[in-house]
Amino acid sequence: MDRKALAAAFPVTLPVLMGYLAIGIAFGLMLEGIGYNFIWAFFMSLTIYAGSGQYLGVTLLATAAGLGTVALMTLLINLRHVVYGLSMLEKFRGMGKRKLYMIFSLTDETYALLSGTKAPAGVDPRNFYFAIAILDQSYWIAGSVIGAVAGAVLPIDTTGVDFAMTALFVVIAVEQWESVKQHLPALLGFGVTLVSLLIVGAENMLIPALFVMVGALLLLRGRLDQKQETQEKEDILC
Repeated sequence: MDRKALAAAFPVTLPVLMGYLAIGIAFGLMLEGIGYNFIWAFFMSLTIYAGSGQYLGVTLLATAAGLGTVALMTLLINLRHVVYGLSMLEKFRGMGKRKLYMIFSLTDETYALLSGTKAPAGVDPRNFYFAIAILDQSYWIAGSVIGAVAGAVLPIDTTGVDFAMTALFVVIAVEQWESVKQHLPALLGFGVTLVSLLIVGAENMLIPALFVMVGALLLLRGRLDQKQETQEKEDILC
């Protein structure tokens, strides 16, 4: 691991650290509550590593769901990652064997950081992105294990803890809004999501909204790239 990249990535991942510890602890508590100890929490977070998917996994384990049901539900709840992956193809280019891990580790929060953060001067971008992914998963694993251990020894009420994930999204979104001057993608995402919510409802809005956003951004890519280049030139002159 490149220590320079790790040191540069750590401050960037602090919002994820706060959110993943809280959400990971909640997951560990839930998993221990149905009879699975910290060892299960550790290996689920190591090999599955999907926040909403793991929360669903607790319910599926508790109800002894069949493998077909598990596969279908997991596919539906994580289908959005197909869209995430398509937008990361260029950023993951040239990462060698690490590319497989980067694909695996592309959670919502890691995706948000990778898409909105640039490597500092003097730090290899590929090492920087890899460090972000490694740190984020380590936070999730730590939270899961802490939660499972705490659940085994303490009576803890987890009501409302899962809101930390929503709060984490808000923090990352605000930071990205303030760090860039081109707000069209964010406004487009908000508008498309709102329209999708009104047309198909909260339960079915995610996939249509994602595909419409990706299509719109592909159509506008030339314009957005041109504006970005212009802005960078203006910043250099200033």
